[in-house]
Amino acid sequence: MSDKITNYDMEIGSGIAAFEAKHFARAAGLLSPLAEAGDPQAQYRMAIMAQNGLGMHENRDLAFRYMKAAAEAGLDIAQHGLGFMYMEGECTDKDHALAVHWFRLAAEQGLAGSQTTLAMMYEEGRGIERNPEEARNWYRRAGFDEFG
Repeated sequence: MSDKITNYDMEIGSGIAAFEAKHFARAAGLLSPLAEAGDPQAQYRMAIMAQNGLGMHENRDLAFRYMKAAAEAGLDIAQHGLGFMYMEGECTDKDHALAVHWFRLAAEQGLAGSQTTLAMMYEEGRGIERNPEEARNWYRRAGFDEFG
């Protein structure tokens, strides 16, 4: 069993290293089977590459599918990415209420970018009822002492 874990660790580590080094074609080759097997870290990176055509042809459906799978698995950065997709209408239809849902999940895990975006959505009343106090609370949690 430990050989299997060691091989997996090496495969995911090599794939992430290739992604971080911007060797996207290599990263896609290493991460694709892991993403298909359900690994959220691999799914998140495959989503980024598919969305932007990095190391592969742009594939917005694949990008959405992988981002959603990684987000549903609880990966905070994927929850943020899925929230962004819904907020901007990238790879899916624009849906501010769903964006709020996914930003909130990531924000509750402590992701400052999601906390800030959620605060902005409360401040503007986008996808959720406008609530300046809740906006201030989320800005504070994101580390902002002063806000508009």
